[in-house]
Amino acid sequence: MAHGDGLRVPLAPHWLASSLAPVRAGVATSARLTVENAGTATWRSRGREGVQLSYHWLDPLGNPIVWDGARTPLPHPVAPGESVELEADVVPPRPPGRYRLAFDLVEEHRFWFAEVGCSPLDVEVEVEPRIAERRLRAVVHGGDDSETAAALEAQEEALVVDEAVAVAHLVAGAVPSPDWSRRVLDAHAEGWAAVGPGIEARGLREWAPGGGRNPRFGLPLLLPSLLDGLEPGEHEGLPAYTGGDGLFDGRIAVRLRPRFGRRRP
Repeated sequence: MAHGDGLRVPLAPHWLASSLAPVRAGVATSARLTVENAGTATWRSRGREGVQLSYHWLDPLGNPIVWDGARTPLPHPVAPGESVELEADVVPPRPPGRYRLAFDLVEEHRFWFAEVGCSPLDVEVEVEPRIAERRLRAVVHGGDDSETAAALEAQEEALVVDEAVAVAHLVAGAVPSPDWSRRVLDAHAEGWAAVGPGIEARGLREWAPGGGRNPRFGLPLLLPSLLDGLEPGEHEGLPAYTGGDGLFDGRIAVRLRPRFGRRRP
C-alpha cells in the first residue's frame, strides 16, 4: 500500500480472502482469513502480546455491540510482502439479527490498526437464532402431579414428547406461568444454552421472579431448561445448573407449593 507520494507505510494489511462458518447467536464458530503484510514493518506475536487478529461486532449503522473480540495470534512473524492464513474463533453476539463483523489487527495494549489509518475487513452477517426449531420438552421429577400437568397443558407454546431441542427440568408441584414455555424458548433462541426461571417459593428469595434478566446471576439456575445435551445437577433439593452460558430470567415465573422450598436440616 502506498500513500499519494508513493511511499509505503509501516502498517498496511491487505485482506485477500475470507470465509465464515454458519453463525448462530451465542455459539462459537470459526472464520478463515488470508491477509498480506503490505507495509514495511514485520508483524510479530509474542504469546498474548504483539500483533493479534481480532474483530468487532457492530450494528448495521456501525455502532459497536461487542468491541473486543477473541484474539488469534500470528503463527510466525509476517514479513513485508508475506501473506498468512489464519483460522479465528468467533463468538457471535446475542440476540440474533443483522450485524457487521469487522476484522482488524491489534497491537496488544497499544492500538488497533484501524486507529492508525488501516482498513478493517467489514463483513455483513445475519446471526441466526441459536435454536432452529422451537421444540421444548418438560421433564417432571418426583412423580405425577395434577396441578403441574394442568399448568403444562395450558402453555402458550405446546410441549413435545421427543425430538426436543431444549429440555426443561421441573418437579412435581411446580406450576409454571402460561407464558413460561414461550419465554424459555425465546431465551434459547436469543442464544442461551441454559435458562433459569424466577421461582416463587418460601425460602428461595434469591430466585424470586420479577427481578429482570441476569447472565451473571452467581447462583445455580433452579428448574432450568437446557440445550445441547446438558444435564442438571441438584441444589436445594431441586434440579439445578451451575455451568456457563446461562441466563436467569426473572420474567419467567414458576410457583412451587410450600412443601417444595428449601430442604430443612
